[in-house]
Amino acid sequence: MNFGDALLALKSGLKVQRSGWNGKGMWLSLSPGAVDLPADKYWSVHNREFAESNGGKATTLPYITMKTADNAIVPWLASQTDVLAEDWHVVD
Repeated sequence: MNFGDALLALKSGLKVQRSGWNGKGMWLSLSPGAVDLPADKYWSVHNREFAESNGGKATTLPYITMKTADNAIVPWLASQTDVLAEDWHVVD
């Protein structure tokens, strides 16, 4: 798959990865975001404080996360190599 196909898979709720990635077990997932997420749902104290000052809620936009080879979940940005790659596939 190309990156466009991988994005469509993410948007449909699937996990994706590249065959060319060095780390084992790495994959991407879409965090869909939320409209009017209650303040107590924010992990960051600063985001929680903002939500509290914003009527007790805030909107979080969608973003992509990666499950890393060392079993952490981190925010992810595509490199130019990732965007142009043709080795994307859906993870079971």
